[in-house]
Amino acid sequence: MHVIDRESLKSQATYAKELRSKLPPEAFQPSINKLWILLINVVILILGWGIAGHLNQWNHAALWLYLPLALVMGNSVVVLLFSSHDLMHSKTIQQPVLRQTISLIGLTLLWMPPTLWKAVHNRVHHNNTNALHDPDRNYLHSQPNNFGKWIQNLFAPSADANPFWIGFGMGYSWGVYAFRNIASALVFDGKANPFSVDPVKVSPKERKAIALELGLMVVLHGSIIAYLSASPINLILGYFLPIWLGYAGVIFYIYTNHLLCPMSDVNDPLYNSVSLRVPKIFDTLHFNFSYHTEHHLFPGLNSDYYPMVQALLIQHYPEQFNLLDAGQAWRLMLQTPRHYKDANTFTNWNGQKNVPSPLSPSEKGTY
Repeated sequence: MHVIDRESLKSQATYAKELRSKLPPEAFQPSINKLWILLINVVILILGWGIAGHLNQWNHAALWLYLPLALVMGNSVVVLLFSSHDLMHSKTIQQPVLRQTISLIGLTLLWMPPTLWKAVHNRVHHNNTNALHDPDRNYLHSQPNNFGKWIQNLFAPSADANPFWIGFGMGYSWGVYAFRNIASALVFDGKANPFSVDPVKVSPKERKAIALELGLMVVLHGSIIAYLSASPINLILGYFLPIWLGYAGVIFYIYTNHLLCPMSDVNDPLYNSVSLRVPKIFDTLHFNFSYHTEHHLFPGLNSDYYPMVQALLIQHYPEQFNLLDAGQAWRLMLQTPRHYKDANTFTNWNGQKNVPSPLSPSEKGTY
């Protein structure tokens, strides 16, 4: 059993108090740019679907010409999540109905009702990161071997996962994540269920809003599918492929954000989160989402200022800060099991392989 030295950990509020005065006031001001970028990517998707509606009329030899557009559309799916994520953490849109409407537009392709996202992500995940009641953590080995745990064991990158299923799961794991949280909120009312890592409790008012938003999402998805349903090729290239690519991009970040870290009941972002080094173009496209520890320190911060926060972390907390190359983070995931045996130890499905978290203080630098 690996024991955590709780005395060495600090809360998110403590770090924020220590570092806030070192950041300029404008870093905490809302940025309207995220809203415009969200709307631009909605337009890109609409144009892509407009073209896809005629793919059945193309010569089959020319269909490959649509693939670059499908890739751009896939990136737009990523951008919709990350821009909505930033907007829902900030006060950029203060009018409640407009805020909820824009959030719904941004999260529809992700099958994530904005009311549910606020509950799961803003309220629970950010306050319980990699703790027992974080719905985004790895499953515990001691949890029942239910459907949700089996799917994570099959799809999530680990030392035991089959490369085929990892690749397959890149396009579907986000859908599983959305489904398990929707089921937890709407069907199981926050009680133990066969899907969730940890059940998410919502109020009756929130449950009604989630159901309404999900219904609107079904209508919007149904409209897109109906428009493209003249031919299977229209649907595959214009609907399923961009969504699969977008989900794969989203889940790569999500896998590497926290799943390598130990568990802790102290919400210490330098302990329970990972920031990535990625090519600059991805930071430009994705609102610096790779700066994930920085985001957990200051959830409402303008993401343009995350590099400034990172510089402060490197200066003041170089030993504690988890900063990895994206490739290194992925390799570490493939070298470790994916279930928690205890707070600092990973194990596999049958509990026969025990590996310390590579990001625990005693293991850093040994991988």
